[in-house]
Amino acid sequence: MLLKNFVLFLLLLVPTLNNAAQTDQATLKPFVPGSYQQILTETAQQPFMLVVWSITCSSCLKDMALLNSLHKKYPKLKMVMLATDGAQASTQIQGILQKNELTTVENWNYADENSQKLQYEIDPTWYGELPRTYFFDKAHQREGISGVLIEADYQAHFAKILK
Repeated sequence: MLLKNFVLFLLLLVPTLNNAAQTDQATLKPFVPGSYQQILTETAQQPFMLVVWSITCSSCLKDMALLNSLHKKYPKLKMVMLATDGAQASTQIQGILQKNELTTVENWNYADENSQKLQYEIDPTWYGELPRTYFFDKAHQREGISGVLIEADYQAHFAKILK
């Protein structure tokens, strides 16, 4: 009887564990031509930060813990993460986002083979260096910065865009 109850308990627990694992998954939106404009439209009159990163960028990966900390400190500031890796890297992207507790922010992933076209749509003056962070005020005046930022840099930019 005890064994039967234990097996029944396990059968009831498995769907719960599967649901918990699925809720940890980030929704990766496909970033295609027009997606950048969609992001701007969806954030109209709202300041936000766009973080462009890649699974192959060691500096990007080092920044993830700081981004998680900033997201917790500034929960009202919209953070949009854009991975420049193709759909084939979805599993790796998911793992990085889960590890760094960034599954609840808005996540996108390049889904067009012409990455230069996507890059140009975001910023014609950007040459593709990573990490790349854009800070948008509520009027969508933006400042783009390539390279690693420290917490003080983020806070200085937040002070500007959250006025």
